[in-house]
Amino acid sequence: MKITFYGHASLGIEVGGKNILVDPFITGNPKAAHINIETLKADYILVTHAHGDHVGDVEAIAKRTGATIVSNAEIAGYYGTKGLTAHPMNHGGSWKFDFGKVKYVNAIHSSSFPDGAYGGNPGGFVVETAHKNIYIAGDTALTMDMQLIPMRTKLDLAILPVGDNFTMDIEDAIIASNFVACNKVLGYHYDTFGYIEIDHKEAVEKFANAGKELTLLEIGASIEL
Repeated sequence: MKITFYGHASLGIEVGGKNILVDPFITGNPKAAHINIETLKADYILVTHAHGDHVGDVEAIAKRTGATIVSNAEIAGYYGTKGLTAHPMNHGGSWKFDFGKVKYVNAIHSSSFPDGAYGGNPGGFVVETAHKNIYIAGDTALTMDMQLIPMRTKLDLAILPVGDNFTMDIEDAIIASNFVACNKVLGYHYDTFGYIEIDHKEAVEKFANAGKELTLLEIGASIEL
């Protein structure tokens, strides 16, 4: 499994011969100006919630690639009315796709489209594959519900927001990693704008002091699991 960071909360995942994008917000992010969305491959697009900084490039990429948009029922319905292919889910439900099983799990946040349309309740994803298992938290506060995840899934990586203000901060993300029983963390949702700028060195040290590994990727960089 290869995971590429495209800035903010945007990810690319290559697994089982399939290409998955998560919350593509790239053209609207000046820090990701060197990423050309026209070259990105996508069989699926996972959308955690409807905010503009998570759905900015969903429609353009889905139209070009024919990717299936996977999200809650409201977001799937929103894109379905635009003639795009979508798979609706809701909290606690899972579905077996050709790359693995996806479960839509709780997140504490808000969710509405830039045009004011209702985006349903926000969520995150637990993705189980033949290769590795990962948790994509989405935009969320620390929540006790995270403790339910390791009851069903042994994680190899937790992808957690660390930017504070709109989501968890570093300290809460460390607690979240305890809750999901995963010491290997990829941080996201940081540095894009002033409200969520973080001290990278301090963040990595805090995780290390807790006996954990925090990775903060440069935009366009990847890790292999």
